[in-house]
Amino acid sequence: MVKELLRKLSNAHGISGSEGSVAAVIREEVAPYVDEIREDTMGNLIAVKKGDDFSVLLAAHMDEIGLMVKYVDEKGFVRFVTIGGWFDPTLYAQRVILHGTKGPVYGVVGGKPPHVMKEEDRKKPLKVDDMFIDVGAASAEDAEKLGIEVGTPVTVDREFAELANGRVTGKAFDNRAGCVMLIKALRTVQSPHTIYGVFTVQEEVGLKGAKTVAYSLNPDCAIATDTTIPGDHPGIEKKDASLQMGEGPVITIVDSNGRGLIANKKVVAWLRKAAAGKEIKVQLEVGKGGTTDATSIHLERGGIPSTTLSIPTRYIHSPVEVLDMKDIEGGIALLVEALKSKPDF
Repeated sequence: MVKELLRKLSNAHGISGSEGSVAAVIREEVAPYVDEIREDTMGNLIAVKKGDDFSVLLAAHMDEIGLMVKYVDEKGFVRFVTIGGWFDPTLYAQRVILHGTKGPVYGVVGGKPPHVMKEEDRKKPLKVDDMFIDVGAASAEDAEKLGIEVGTPVTVDREFAELANGRVTGKAFDNRAGCVMLIKALRTVQSPHTIYGVFTVQEEVGLKGAKTVAYSLNPDCAIATDTTIPGDHPGIEKKDASLQMGEGPVITIVDSNGRGLIANKKVVAWLRKAAAGKEIKVQLEVGKGGTTDATSIHLERGGIPSTTLSIPTRYIHSPVEVLDMKDIEGGIALLVEALKSKPDF
């Protein structure tokens, strides 16, 4: 069931550079359905369904944004850096899990209480440099005994939950939603072509895994599966983000004002034709901010024709992301249908 797979992946933990536990879940889900599965030097998980000489790369990044321990003070309070793009105030008062050498350790992100702030300080957004993690330790030595050290990865302690009308919420939908689409497509697709299903690492810190794997595989074309921002809730206008949840997956035309990806027109046409043939509802995006693995992929090997297939997701890069399950179902159906053919190059 698609929803239960998303639940499992959302509840898994793996920041950029520490994706191993997520990869283990994905490997278990995918291995029986592919001809080959392996991990490369970067940690990308590569699943192959063998076919003819035409190859398609499907890429979904496994990593989530998180934190990393940089220092533990003499009283046992943990100072940290952010890994990936956080809006600092989102972190304050969150419960977190430190993935230490002796297993998970729970903590809370603390800071100065508003009760003791000066009036001018209350008007300023809280910065990461003013925060710390409290694990209950009484000293640096106490924290060390818990298995906490410099470099310990930290994730938000938040679990998947169902909302009304087929909507769900959880952490790391960016990009476990894309991973779900890729897993389900690999499990069901019947394609004459060679399909590389790659679950990439370190997307949130520079699209790094996608860059190396695109170079090594050198596919004929590529689709990144990811999430994107809808404009269907208070605080954002349709002129800034015209997409809506529940109206289907999103095919990227341009992202990040063209500084990221300008999608290959023939790859876009291929997906649109497949969607029309099966009456799958899709949306088109010309975006101002944010980019995906497709940006790295399309610049490798002299150019790899690429686009992105995304799921509209509210509150991206927070612990309470929200999406509509119908959009994921549509994205899976579109991938499966498109891979029966190939772009008209």
